[in-house]
Amino acid sequence: MRIHVVPQTQGALTPRAAQLADGARGLGALAAEVLGVLATEVPVDSSSDPSVVDGVANRDALVRNRAGQLAALEAPAAKVITIGGDCAVELAPIGVARYRHGAGLGVAYFDAHPDLNTADSSPSGAYHGMVLRSLFGEGDPEFAADPALVPGRAVLVGARSIDPAEQDAIDRGLAVVASPDDLPARLRDSGAESVYLHLDLDVLGPGEFDGLNYPEPDGLSVPALVAAIRSLAEFEVIGAGVTECVTADRDELRKLVPVLEAIRDVLL
Repeated sequence: MRIHVVPQTQGALTPRAAQLADGARGLGALAAEVLGVLATEVPVDSSSDPSVVDGVANRDALVRNRAGQLAALEAPAAKVITIGGDCAVELAPIGVARYRHGAGLGVAYFDAHPDLNTADSSPSGAYHGMVLRSLFGEGDPEFAADPALVPGRAVLVGARSIDPAEQDAIDRGLAVVASPDDLPARLRDSGAESVYLHLDLDVLGPGEFDGLNYPEPDGLSVPALVAAIRSLAEFEVIGAGVTECVTADRDELRKLVPVLEAIRDVLL
């Protein structure tokens, strides 16, 4: 097992986005301790140009950062846990997983937001709200995955802030919304043969953890999240990503130890 820390901030335009880099490093250090493996930081472009070009803010930096991640993933010796940074860091590892594991790859997508906007529909131009749509091969061609995820093989858990264009994508079957208890069944129904685990920490309720970049009310508790992750044990979980942490406070981060342990156990 390997840990890639990707301290990217440019995919988010939130008030706390600048704290994503330190959050990624802090969480990566804790994950290395809990999992007993080395955490490697993937170099990223630290420049920021929030002006929106063709619907995407910080476009050039995001493209350069993706290239760096792809290089780091060329010959992994083991399963990789990617720790961001904003959700845009998931474009490379999920895209590589789809290429390596084939059309049967499913994604368990724990996130308060579906990330199914396009550059045309995004209210902000922040790419972290477009990454899953890109993984289905849609939206901006510079980011669209090829091969793409098969429609229906992403299961959204905890999604509760959904833009109209995202709801349209769900309604036409790109992704499926499920409760934590229904996650395994929905993945089985989708025909998933292997699973990538995506975790944006904002799936948690704001009272559960104080390091959320984009908090939304009515999220999961830590025990409920842990139980949902552990329910994936029946599948071959081939990789995982944990994103959108904006605190490096050690005591606060330690609230996530049960989550990291659950991720470790389903990856083994």
